[in-house]
Amino acid sequence: MTTKFETGSVVTGKVTGIQPYGAFVALDEETQGLVHISEITHGFVKDVNEHLSVGDEVQVKVLSVDEAKGKISLSIRATQEAPAEQPAVAKKPRRQGSVKPAAAEETTPAGFNTLKDKLEEWIEQSKREDLIKK
Repeated sequence: MTTKFETGSVVTGKVTGIQPYGAFVALDEETQGLVHISEITHGFVKDVNEHLSVGDEVQVKVLSVDEAKGKISLSIRATQEAPAEQPAVAKKPRRQGSVKPAAAEETTPAGFNTLKDKLEEWIEQSKREDLIKK
């Protein structure tokens, strides 16, 4: 492995392989590194293939060089400007052990029976003579 790639440097590389956990990027003819899935872009990445393809040229920042193991960690995200934060909807923080109000239990979505409702129905069914097996 060569020591010409230093931590913190930004270089251009070519995507040579894609795995579920990230993408391999060739930095030169004999050196390649890994861009972990978490370092591909800002935000959540479910599938690397949605962001990169084999053969793509990308700007990467060298995060670390492990000479002993022969591994180079890279980041595409570190070369991009972070997106502007969007205003978050104000939510009340929920305290540990807090209980929802009782009114919330009584409003159930249409088509969904609560266990309480079903229990009453089952009790009524158990009393019907035509359903009791003899």
